[in-house]
This record gives sequence, structure tokens and C-alpha cells, in this order.
Amino acid sequence: MKIGILGGGQLGRMLALAGYPLGMSFRFLDPDADAPAREVGELIVGAFTDHAALDRFADGLDFVTYEFENVPVESVEYLAAKLRVAPPVPALRTGQDRSAEKAMFTQLGIAVPAYTIVRERADLAKAAEHVGLPCVMKTLRLGYDGKGQAVVKHTAGETSPRHVAARLDGAWATFDRAGVIVEKLVPFSREVSIIACRGADGSIVYYPLAQNVHRHGILRLSTAPAPDPGGVLTAQAQTAAKKILEHLGYVGVLAIEFFLQTGPGAGVGGKALLANEIAPRVHNSGHWSIEGSICSQFENHLRAVTGLPLGSTDSTGPVGGQSTVQCAMVNLIGGTPSTAELLAIPGVSLHLYGKEPRPGRKVGHVTLRAQTIVRLQERLNTLTALVDAHAQG
Repeated sequence: MKIGILGGGQLGRMLALAGYPLGMSFRFLDPDADAPAREVGELIVGAFTDHAALDRFADGLDFVTYEFENVPVESVEYLAAKLRVAPPVPALRTGQDRSAEKAMFTQLGIAVPAYTIVRERADLAKAAEHVGLPCVMKTLRLGYDGKGQAVVKHTAGETSPRHVAARLDGAWATFDRAGVIVEKLVPFSREVSIIACRGADGSIVYYPLAQNVHRHGILRLSTAPAPDPGGVLTAQAQTAAKKILEHLGYVGVLAIEFFLQTGPGAGVGGKALLANEIAPRVHNSGHWSIEGSICSQFENHLRAVTGLPLGSTDSTGPVGGQSTVQCAMVNLIGGTPSTAELLAIPGVSLHLYGKEPRPGRKVGHVTLRAQTIVRLQERLNTLTALVDAHAQG
């Protein structure tokens, strides 16, 4: 089978690396001639909106998928008229628009922070009053790794409506005039995500819940499985994922990010997940699955897209009598230690993306496996200290 991937970034690269053992070959479309996937497959350099480039890309392909959610919907619709494309267009459209995303969550009964959509600057103050301060303003479209967001809160000595309005106006000035979502900044103790995959036959598999740590809006660390006594959070996340997958008629890997709300109103046992956003693609918080699961998120995505049976998401263990291997994934941001330094840490696997280092850029990731949580944390302390010493941004 020949698979086309819209986007030639590291996710496309890792999809190809997962697909070659299955006898698949790959072609990528990306506007950047230096896209990381250039080293693992045929790269067509062109704009996603260029129909001539799309035609060259589509010629001879069996299936098409995409590696990021900001591919123009119109381009995917153009390709879908010619050959099989997954995930489906409605999922892409929803994932690109935070207002549609929040509406879907609400329709399906999935809890979210209080929010309101603002299309006009004059409505900002009313929106902030509705959700309460502190709040976060986000662009309705685009925005990733912390971009396109601004937190608005009371400042000591400046709590009057006039001061609040000035801060809202200042944030608005930095955003796309298409509008923003104003969302209550809820107290939360952790950020978690679930990755699920739905096959062409409607079957669904779930990866263990991952716990995520962000800094400056960029994911730095994921650990899996996330602490979840009694499986309460996992059950909530899987229920939400199943609703979304079936609602969208989804095929492929989907990631959902959640906040674990704390305090009053936090649900059963003081634990309630609030949905933040979906990603209709393979996801950074699931990179650990390459070494940590029998079938990685990348392989399962390809299996789903091409109609093959889905693979097991179980741990690659047991190791040393443990029923579940403990895993972590650390992103390499802006720079990287030497390969020798990283590989000297027991349990480490290194993935470099072939990208030139620059501040704030994901240039690779490291996965780490251990038999116990204690051993994982010991190794993780060594790894993160090393990685942080070389990080930029």
C-alpha cells in the first residue's frame, strides 16, 4: 500500500517509520523542502492549497492521512473526492475551530470549563463577567504550543472594571479578529491526555492515560500510565473518547487533553476531568508508545486508516514481574545533549527529527522505560537535568 501524508513534520516521519515494517510506502506533501520526513519517503514540496501539487501528491496513492490539524479543510475535501482519506473531514473541521470543538463537547455531555465565544471587542467585558476572573483568551483557530493564548486576571490594586477592561483590550489586540474564546481558568492539579484509535470496522482501542507537564505552553514531559487509583479518571477519559469517536465517525488516532479539576464541584471523589481540546491525529503525549506499547500509536493509526485490524495497546512488559511497564517521554526543545550522554542512561531510547535546533523548537524526544515507578523517577531525574541543561526556550 502507498500512503500519502499531508505534512512532512516529525509526526509524519514517525508514521512512515512505523509503516515500513508493514510493507507500506509513503509520500509527503509539505511546503518546506527541509521537512523532517524528507529522509524517510518521497517529498513533494508545495502549498496545501495548490491543486496541481495535490494532484501530483495523490497520483498512485491508496490512502491519505494527515499529521497535523491545520491542513486546509478544502484541500482534504479535494483529495477525499479522489481517494480514501482518514480521519474524516468533520473531525478536521472540528479540531480547527475551538467554538465547534466546545459545542461538540457540550452536545455530547463532556464537561468543559465555563466559556463564551466573543466575535466583537465590545463584548469582551460581558464575556469575562460571565466566566469570571481569572480567565484565558484563546484564538478560535490555529494556535499551538501555548501560542494564541493570554491569561487575564486581577492585579493587586487594579481590580476595577476599567483596569480589567484594559487588560482584556490588550489581549484582544494580539489576536486574530475572527474572534476568541474566553474560558474560565479553573483550578486544576494535573493535565492528562488519552489517546484512542478507532478502526474502519468501528472497533476502538485505548492507550493508558498519560500525565503531562507543560512549560511556556510546550509539552516537556509525559508519563504513562498516569496515577489513577481505582481507574476513575481512565473510565471518564475513555467514555469521553468513545462518544467523540462515534459522533465523528472517526477512523484513526485521536488525542484528547483534559484538566483534572480540584476543589468544590470536582465530581466523584473530588476528581473530575474537564476537556480542553482534541487533536485529530497522532499526538506528542503518545510518543512513549513506540517503545512502551506492543503496537504504537503510529502503527495503529496506519492500521486504522488502511482498514487493517488494530493492534494491542498493552505494555511491552511484563518486566521483572510487573504487570505494567512505567514509561516517560521527554521532549528535546531547542537543543539536545550528545547521543552518547543520553544513551548512557539505562532504559533510554532516542528519537531525533533531523531538524535544525532553534529556541522553542521540538528537535527530538527521549523515551524512558523502567520496571517500577521509583526506578523510573530516579532515571528521569538524571535525564531531565541533562536535557534541561541543553534546552532553549
